[in-house]
Amino acid sequence: MLEFVVAVFLLIITPGPGVMSAAGMGAAYGFRHGLRYVFGLFLGNNLVILAVVTGLAALILANPVIRTVLFVASTCYLLYLAARIAFAGARVGFIEARRDPGIAAGLLLQPINPKAYVVNTTLFSGFILYPDALWTEAIVKVLAVNAIWIPIHLVWLFAGAMLERLELAPRTHRAINIGMAAAMLGVVALAALSTQI
Repeated sequence: MLEFVVAVFLLIITPGPGVMSAAGMGAAYGFRHGLRYVFGLFLGNNLVILAVVTGLAALILANPVIRTVLFVASTCYLLYLAARIAFAGARVGFIEARRDPGIAAGLLLQPINPKAYVVNTTLFSGFILYPDALWTEAIVKVLAVNAIWIPIHLVWLFAGAMLERLELAPRTHRAINIGMAAAMLGVVALAALSTQI
């Protein structure tokens, strides 16, 4: 179980569309207003978990054409995010929020978030906890994932709300942007490697 918890933490805390957009909502609208958006992300992530656990995601992704189209689109999207973050200049490159966050905006992001499928497929198909009790394992994993997912996303939301208020030097902003972009490129590289295996 400890390996599973560590994997959940490491897979969820790394930059991806969900956590980056949560930080962007915090920076643009503050912590309290961003909570609705994060609640939508939470609902959307649990829908992705349901698709993974029930096998619906596997059925859709079993089609090589659909899988290739989704992989290319996801890779392009992640490269776009990495470039946008890296070249944000002297401002921290959280994903810019253009309108007041809402539950629907967060909910709709997760089904198109490639990281959500990769993370949840890894967590729910690996790390066998109860080999003879599939549904018990699924319930325990859902509870564990959400117990870690919620505080991590709240921390990113809070970080966005607080970091935007700090007056950091331009060099510090650039270093943060480059680090976040490198993390996003790492996600792209891992996804590309996983398709070669």
